[in-house]
Amino acid sequence: MSAINRQPSKKSGKMPTLIIAGVIAIGAALLFAYLMFYTAPTETIELVKIIAVTDNGCIAETMDGYAVNIGDCNAKPDQYVDALVDQKTKERAALMNPTN
Repeated sequence: MSAINRQPSKKSGKMPTLIIAGVIAIGAALLFAYLMFYTAPTETIELVKIIAVTDNGCIAETMDGYAVNIGDCNAKPDQYVDALVDQKTKERAALMNPTN
């Protein structure tokens, strides 16, 4: 009888590592998509009334009653100007104060 030299079979440790890496990659992609959709600004131009001019920019009130910071401006209080207003900021403010 001839002796057959058999090596014990080794299970590859690469498959579980690839599965874990794939799950992490999919999770990171979903998190990135969620953050981009819900936190990216949606800005529209609105007519706003300047309430105050501060060091951090002009504070204005939108026609539907939300206070927003529109950045630097050359206006005085009680003037009306067209400004970019982030609609998602208004949505979040409405969720925080449902009595409006």
